[in-house]
Amino acid sequence: MHIRSFVIKLIMTTAVLWVVLGLFFGVDLSEILITSVVLTVVGFIGDEFILPRIGNVLAAIGDFVLAYAVIWLLGYNLYDEPIALGTAAFISALILGVGEMYFHRYMQMNIFEPEKSNPDEKTGYYQRTNLQTEFAEEADLDKMSGDVSDNKKDESKPHNMY
Repeated sequence: MHIRSFVIKLIMTTAVLWVVLGLFFGVDLSEILITSVVLTVVGFIGDEFILPRIGNVLAAIGDFVLAYAVIWLLGYNLYDEPIALGTAAFISALILGVGEMYFHRYMQMNIFEPEKSNPDEKTGYYQRTNLQTEFAEEADLDKMSGDVSDNKKDESKPHNMY
């Protein structure tokens, strides 16, 4: 399943970079493929470890920042033709960020193990709504103490109310 999700991410990244960088900015296909492979590998590793911990929206924001940085750095060092690299990286990262939100939803539904809702299936499980009440009888403290006869008043004498 992880290979399928990696291929989906690679195809999505390559398609977005080919449209934005290739068609609008004239970057060569070989440079687009190198950029998409690097971006996919780094992003997929982040998705595997970070996405389950921080959630979809924060992971998509992280992917936007990562895509912008990787495209800008690789473009600065790799692309032959001078292009408006900041604009190209921003547009590509923005489209990839939106696509990543759908990709993360796919990964959460199909790749990651769903959270178990049955407490018996998971050790150390705590659920706020699964509360139990403890029942016990009242303890008579006078009987439990050893000095019952010393502390008790003589009950045979009438009590003076005034």
